[in-house]
Amino acid sequence: MAKAGRKGCSCPGFLRKNCLLLSTVAAVLLGIGVGVLVREYGKLSNLDKFYFSFPGELLMRMLKLIILPLIISSMITGVAALDSSVSGKIGLRAVVYYFCTTVIAVILGIVLVVTIKPGVTQTANDIDRVGSTPDVSTVDALLDLIRNMFPENLVQACFQQYKTKREKVEAATSVDKNTSIFAEEPVTTATTFKASENRTQEYKVVGSYSNGINVLGLIVFCLVFGMVIGKMGEKGQVLVDFFNALNEATMRIVHIIMWYMPIGIVFLIAGKIIEVEDWEIFRKLGLYMATVISGLAIHSIIILPLIYLTIVRKNPFRFAMGMAQALLTALMISSSSATLPVTFRCAEEKNLIDKRITRFVLPVGATINMDGTALYEAVAAVFIAQLNDLQLDIGKIVTISVTATAASIGAAGVPQAGLVTMVIVLTAVGLPAEDVTLIIAVDWLLDRFRTMVNVLGDAFGTGIVEKLSKKELEQMDVNSEVNIVNPFALETTVLENDEAETKKSYVNGGFAVDKSDTISFTQTSQF
Repeated sequence: MAKAGRKGCSCPGFLRKNCLLLSTVAAVLLGIGVGVLVREYGKLSNLDKFYFSFPGELLMRMLKLIILPLIISSMITGVAALDSSVSGKIGLRAVVYYFCTTVIAVILGIVLVVTIKPGVTQTANDIDRVGSTPDVSTVDALLDLIRNMFPENLVQACFQQYKTKREKVEAATSVDKNTSIFAEEPVTTATTFKASENRTQEYKVVGSYSNGINVLGLIVFCLVFGMVIGKMGEKGQVLVDFFNALNEATMRIVHIIMWYMPIGIVFLIAGKIIEVEDWEIFRKLGLYMATVISGLAIHSIIILPLIYLTIVRKNPFRFAMGMAQALLTALMISSSSATLPVTFRCAEEKNLIDKRITRFVLPVGATINMDGTALYEAVAAVFIAQLNDLQLDIGKIVTISVTATAASIGAAGVPQAGLVTMVIVLTAVGLPAEDVTLIIAVDWLLDRFRTMVNVLGDAFGTGIVEKLSKKELEQMDVNSEVNIVNPFALETTVLENDEAETKKSYVNGGFAVDKSDTISFTQTSQF
């Protein structure tokens, strides 16, 4: 009877424990239903559609608002709580994990797209182009990535990123005084043509700032700042306590935002369904979408859980269920960085990952670990080559693999950043960059699925790094018990314990403990 009673009470307990997750799932289904109904019967104008999506826009703004204090407080407290050698090992393990899973994702994507051949049955002219091609240079994009790691103004890095672009330099019509070219021959049409043919087009690089948090620059600064105040001991403890309190306050605000999330998600989804004008494009690109989604499914359901199971020796699907709220959020808002507050909460509260690991690994993962984006870029590049009936040899496929891996690391954790890095991949193998407009129409949907895979990869990374760093964390726990103010406290305790053990052996032949004062341990043996 008692067992039956417990089973009867488990359902309300489950509902109470997972009410937020269940309400989010219900919000997703409700949003799809509302979106379809309003699209069919509402006949809203563009202005009405904008107003209809307002509650969803509020959710996005709330989540983006909390990114900055969360990244700063979590990174600084996470690094400050770790010894410099320990943080180096944890960082190395995290980066190796991110790199390996990204390479696996790229290889998986290339194998699938070469096998399925989604672009062979049609040509580029069969698909309508949407939007414009981002103007990106591979070298400049790489240098901008490095520049943004070292922002010249920390406050500006909180809301702007540095970006360079090339501008053509108009050629001067005057002839150099030190040369005598064309001095003795008449200027004819033929010579003018010859001169213009031999002239190299000159460019100048112009720098500017674009809106958006420079996450990479903030992470680098917080990493160094956390290490410094961690080494300062008592002097730096005030700052550590401040950022710990900031982190705790931020997580409480996240908890409040999450209760608004179901409402925002309903209007986010419904608003996106209403906005889509041409559903015919989904039929034309159906096989391409199926290739990308099947690759993401294999990577998230088979490969990542297998890596987790091999290293951690625990049920990976139970771990993934603990991250369900974060995965749903990523699916709805398609931004790794905006999902970060929810990812923290799920990893620490549901899966009980050590906070020293999550605070260090998750912000870095949300910035550089892009498994889904890397797989998507590899598939898209080969798909565009198939549309143009271009044969890719082994060298070009390897180039796509390397470039997709590097470009995905440089992709910011914001919506549709993959399109910008996609141009870099296409340019690297000589494919027409303007063909990126062929896949923009369906990118908003695929972006949601690949963001979900990115977040899942980050989450599994915390569990794996925690397992591999278990010895270092335990050693830190032991060392933290030592009284720093009195370095002799541990030695005294050892001596007292030894004295107590000695007296247990000799007092009246029993195990009574002599409660003499602490001065007695300095005397020579009295027995």
